Amino acid sequence: MEERPITDWLPLTKKEVEKRGWDELDVILISGDAYVDHPSFGTAVIGRIMESEGLKVGIVAQPNWQDDLRDFKKLGKPKYFFGVTAGCMDSMVNHYTANRRLRSNDSYTPGGEAGFRPDYATTVYSKILKEIYPDVPVLIGGIEASLRRVTHYDYWADKLFPSVLVDSKADMLVYGMGEQPLREIIRGVKSGIPLADLTNINQVAFLQPKEATLPEVDSWETVSLSSHEDCLVDKIKYAANFKIVEVESNKWQANRITQQVGDQTLVINPPFKTMEEVEMDRSFDLPYTRLPHPKYRKRGPIPAFEMIKFSVNMHRGCFGGCSFCTISAHQGKFIASRSEKSIMKEVDQITKSPDFKGYISDLGGPSANMYKMRGKDESICARCSSPSCIHPVICSNLDTSHKPLTEIYKKVDAHPGIKKAFVGSGVRYDLLVDDFNKNNSDMNHDEYMEQLITRHVSGRLKVAPEHTSDATLRVMRKPSFKYFRKFKEKYDAISAKHGLKQPLIPYFISSHPGCEEVDMANLAAETKDLGFQLEQVQDFTPTPMTVAEVIYYTGVHPYTLQPIYTAKTKEEKQNQNKYFFWYKAEFKDWIRNRLTKLQRPDLAQRLLGFRNRNQKY
Repeated sequence: MEERPITDWLPLTKKEVEKRGWDELDVILISGDAYVDHPSFGTAVIGRIMESEGLKVGIVAQPNWQDDLRDFKKLGKPKYFFGVTAGCMDSMVNHYTANRRLRSNDSYTPGGEAGFRPDYATTVYSKILKEIYPDVPVLIGGIEASLRRVTHYDYWADKLFPSVLVDSKADMLVYGMGEQPLREIIRGVKSGIPLADLTNINQVAFLQPKEATLPEVDSWETVSLSSHEDCLVDKIKYAANFKIVEVESNKWQANRITQQVGDQTLVINPPFKTMEEVEMDRSFDLPYTRLPHPKYRKRGPIPAFEMIKFSVNMHRGCFGGCSFCTISAHQGKFIASRSEKSIMKEVDQITKSPDFKGYISDLGGPSANMYKMRGKDESICARCSSPSCIHPVICSNLDTSHKPLTEIYKKVDAHPGIKKAFVGSGVRYDLLVDDFNKNNSDMNHDEYMEQLITRHVSGRLKVAPEHTSDATLRVMRKPSFKYFRKFKEKYDAISAKHGLKQPLIPYFISSHPGCEEVDMANLAAETKDLGFQLEQVQDFTPTPMTVAEVIYYTGVHPYTLQPIYTAKTKEEKQNQNKYFFWYKAEFKDWIRNRLTKLQRPDLAQRLLGFRNRNQKY
């Protein structure tokens, strides 16, 4: 690790606080992740924003919550509040597989070691702080708090939970990307306003007594959800709630949301408008060391950092609105892009790292190729409440030009300190198929694909068709599989033209709502016909704040309230998964017998061929 003064990092210990000449901290951040001072890690971003607003900030990373709790006391009591986050992942997703099996590693811990954060980390940390320091406000945020801000189904406990504010006893919650509300909160507490009184800030949630009146904000209207107690006894009400939450989360001029929870009212203020370029640059240009804190040196590398340390995140948000994905629920559907100047500045910083060998691992974002894409007429976007800009078709108002992204690729490629800059993020291939994406008069998809394939693919390219069944894909909010076929034809043609052998790696999900067992058999046959032998398969996990999670729990689609089949038992899920591995001997008899029972010998033939006495399969 690069040798730098310890004061370049935000302090983790009392000694580091004293080295800065401080006798008190304004805010102490408690995080379920190890402290990596990099713009891809939320705790670092929040800490650096607070620092830029003039606050004295300390971090308690991965505190021991099981023994004497001294980690929660080591930096003392902050002047303003504690900030709590479970880390870059929901702690339950971090801990458990789709089969509810405990994972043996944690990518956000030195050495990848598991066991350094609790289940439901936000709640556990916050409750401990409230017991030790009952008079100090607690502000919770990060993806776990964000996705659990309202009544939600928890797959691991198999029950509905109320807003995380209820169990955590926190004073306030920031949802989504926290830069904008956080700056407002900081200015408020610095002016002497208690955290609990900052109830008119966008993108925060809080609890108040049921009989209390709502804070007045002229431009806000209020929409009420069914109460938490009603959701407990009526799954349809829970499903209907979700539609309201998703619609309001994706609007420019959203309403305030309220929900009754016992003798309290949950209040969720509308989100801020998507960050503009100057705001994005301001966040990414903060003085990060771009390194893990030196205290971890002896414990081994932090896998999540090793993966991204030479990568560049160019934008946030995703307008795909996929039913199983939490990106739009947390980052929003509108794209927030950095300036070319800010991106190239980060590239320069990376090239100066002592262990940089000339290879950038990723020029990307949540979806690799959505940089600078936005509405042509923003007044239309301001009136829109659709959860996706590209499902079932691409909105005619969406500018899907790949020109700005192609130019960035070329400039990074020409940088004297760069040997290769790869695109490791998943590419949204439907934006590159002319039959599907007809929005641009210049049709610059081919130019982008030429640049991508010839200069930025590290051996293989990841794409995510997710399924082959049109019925399942409609539930997923994904395009027809025929567009993947067209993309593959185009990809193969460009690769052949340049003499390149860089296979496509398609990602698929089994057991997703709307997927029948026969659909999985057909998926296996379709991908076999295309020459794929799938090795990595994702089994569906119902993650809070997603359409698919609501369908899994309620059995109905939240927008139509019509029933949708979902594989839920262990046997159903295993049966779907087995078809991926038609080429393995141990599954062949089972597949043939099963498809015969399902009256689909045609699929058995496509997968395994005819069997006779002289033929093995």
